[in-house]
Amino acid sequence: MNGQDPARPLLDKIDAREAALAREAEQTRAQIDELAARLRELDEAIDHLRITRKTLLALADEDATEPATPPTLPDHPAYQQILTVFADVGQPMRARDLCQAMDMPIVSKNTENIRSKLKRLVNRGILIETEPGLFTQPRP
Repeated sequence: MNGQDPARPLLDKIDAREAALAREAEQTRAQIDELAARLRELDEAIDHLRITRKTLLALADEDATEPATPPTLPDHPAYQQILTVFADVGQPMRARDLCQAMDMPIVSKNTENIRSKLKRLVNRGILIETEPGLFTQPRP
């Protein structure tokens, strides 16, 4: 014999195959680790969205259960007169029209005074200004 083990080439092939499979197994483990990390990130993002949804729904329920506080009328009899005229007329009005309906002289001082009161009522949500200078009560 020539001193070489007849099984040696077969054992070398087995060693090479085993080394290749070990490398492939290590690469697969690394991919599994990457995928597991990505899966944790996705699960965390899903949890955050669920928490956000739950919080928003809870806030919406709170808003729905809290009664809306009605706007407060300024403490001056002219404001009540203005609202009475709007209730009687039932249509949008300008400051000049309101002065006329309240039997006030139609002069600049009066119309500007009424206009500022109308703007104050708009700011408080009691009236709305549908176009510049035209005021009305909001629809229920």
